[in-house]
Parts: sequence; structure tokens; C-alpha cells
Amino acid sequence: MNLAKTNGVEKLDICRKYYLGGHFLLPVLWIVNVIWFLPELYKTEFPEQNEIKKYLTRSAIGAAAWIVVLAIWITVFQTQRVSWGAFGDSLSIVVPRGRL
Repeated sequence: MNLAKTNGVEKLDICRKYYLGGHFLLPVLWIVNVIWFLPELYKTEFPEQNEIKKYLTRSAIGAAAWIVVLAIWITVFQTQRVSWGAFGDSLSIVVPRGRL
């Protein structure tokens, strides 16, 4: 879809849908929302611009929070999995064979 050919109401509707979709464990939609609509804020003035800015700010904050949580989980899991024993192995998709 070409955002240059859409009016402000359609842009707001799409931006809102991507923002709401991010709440259903799809934080990639928040990232796409920010990347896709951020340039639109600085091209031309339109009445829905402030509302879109609000959704983009919230999307960026949500995506950043997901990235931080995911990075913390990956770090903890990679460094502590062995000490968790069988529970750590049950969380693994590929269970390593051999001794701990």
C-alpha cells in the first residue's frame, strides 16, 4: 500500500490497527508501525497527525519494552539453563545430549 495515496483518516485507521495488533503478542507490528508511519509525520500537515503521533509513540515504547524483556530472557536462559537441570532442558526446543 502506498501511504502517499491515502488520506489522513485512512492513515489513522491503519496506524490504529497496527497499534492494537501489537497488543496481541505481535510486537513486530509495533516496529513496522513506527518504521512505516514515522516519515509520514514530517511530509505534510493533516488533521489526524497528532493522533498518529500518539500511536507511534506508544508503539515505539511497546516495541522497546518487548526488546528489553526478550534480551533479558535470552541472557538469563543462556546463562542459567544448565543450573535449572531438567526444568531448563524442558524449556529447550533442542535438548542437548550428554552430561551437564
